[in-house]
Amino acid sequence: MNQSHTGHDEDYSSYAVVLNNINKSFGHVHANKDICLKVKKGTIYGIVGENGAGKSTLMNILYGFYQANSGDIYINGEKINMRTPDDAIHAGIGMVFQHFMLVERFKVYENVIMGVENGFVLNKSRILAKRALRKLEKEYHLEVDVDAKVRNLPVGMQQRVEILKALYRGLDILILDEPTGVLTPQESEHLFKILDVLKKQGKTIIFISHKLHEVLSITDNVSVMRHGEIIASVKTKDTSKEKLAELMVGRKVLLRVDKAPAKPGKTVLEVKKLKVKNDRGVTKVKGVDFCVKAGEIVGVAGVTGNGQTELLEALGGMREMEEGEIFFKGEAVTPQIISNKFRRNGIAHIPEDRLKVGLIKENSMYENSIMGYHRNAEYNRDPLLNKKNIEKICDEWIKTYDVRPANGELPAHAFSGGNQQKLVVAREVEHNPDLILVGQPTRGVDIGAIEFIHRRLIKARDEGKAILLVSVELEEIMSLSDRIIVMCDGHISGEVSYEKATEKTRPN
Repeated sequence: MNQSHTGHDEDYSSYAVVLNNINKSFGHVHANKDICLKVKKGTIYGIVGENGAGKSTLMNILYGFYQANSGDIYINGEKINMRTPDDAIHAGIGMVFQHFMLVERFKVYENVIMGVENGFVLNKSRILAKRALRKLEKEYHLEVDVDAKVRNLPVGMQQRVEILKALYRGLDILILDEPTGVLTPQESEHLFKILDVLKKQGKTIIFISHKLHEVLSITDNVSVMRHGEIIASVKTKDTSKEKLAELMVGRKVLLRVDKAPAKPGKTVLEVKKLKVKNDRGVTKVKGVDFCVKAGEIVGVAGVTGNGQTELLEALGGMREMEEGEIFFKGEAVTPQIISNKFRRNGIAHIPEDRLKVGLIKENSMYENSIMGYHRNAEYNRDPLLNKKNIEKICDEWIKTYDVRPANGELPAHAFSGGNQQKLVVAREVEHNPDLILVGQPTRGVDIGAIEFIHRRLIKARDEGKAILLVSVELEEIMSLSDRIIVMCDGHISGEVSYEKATEKTRPN
């Protein structure tokens, strides 16, 4: 790592991070354009922007994953030549990614000491690590079982391990990239308490999030990025959700779902006494009964882990049911039948995890656009695929759904999460299904894409589609749903109508 005293006129010693005129291009794409940013020590600084605005690129430059084409980086008043993550770590910077960088089969303390082991005497490292971790846990309220294997920990606990890794290394600057994207509301609330403690201890935090209410509640300052540029930097207390949304998108954004009353028709999906086990053989869905009619959205509310995921997977043919019956358009079916004739029968599925289930990251967006529909006549000239037609249809979706960059030849991993999600939604909705199973439709998606996806789901409802919606976002459930069923410990504890639903409503 090259390090030199600054030769500039301005004193940057009160700032943890200063970025001056940072530029980064990938081919013809100018991802960061003359970025200037100053983050004071001991503050929480928010960065917001649409998917593809350049936020993650900028943070990857600060963390040494990418090198800027031009510009300067100052850490605690010192100019740093940031070439690798090692340079960033030596400068006191840690980063917690949206998709955690943990070895799942290793124990917590093993993940923490990885890369900073005390020579060849691992037993000494183990003893020192556990002692240091227990001290950090107590100081920052980051309680976690240091002997537990990471794969056995819930997501919120895994995130604590990532933060502990940074603190164990003595890092004073922490970058959090979409830290609540996979957390429950309760886990998010606990994270904010941890961040407040870190701030009081003098740590500096850069907080990237699509969730504007979180940015407003936790940060001291916030910058808005659009098309690779910072277009505004303000004190958080001086702005609002509406102002930030407009700055992000470049127009006024409808923050509520505008919809007419539903006009339910015939029952499309009926579930009777359904029981479903999870991967460990524990019954998570415990004899539920409900129905979904054409022209309505039925939302499934509840804290994560109460059976919603297993329910959706069973209905989508991804998981066997233990007991019960499923009726689709009046005919009894099994998950196996649904799975084998899934989309040909008129059932679409927007899965909870687009990366694990909805897309193949290495494949092009053209190829991903026909996953599950590749046998359809418009795509198939047996034994070959109709490549020309596939590209034509996918290009239409890319334009209609504003997928960026507008290049279907690129692999899915070249797109931001929100743009990946828009293509998954397009693929499932545009094939004219009778039933749409929807899991976490706007997880990790920016405010503009959220508005678009919500409108598209309402449009599908108004076209007579039956929609079952599972989301951890209670506001989303209440905004989109015409009826809400509440799951608790695998049971349906009650039902609430759209008109009567509030966050504190007790279901009947």
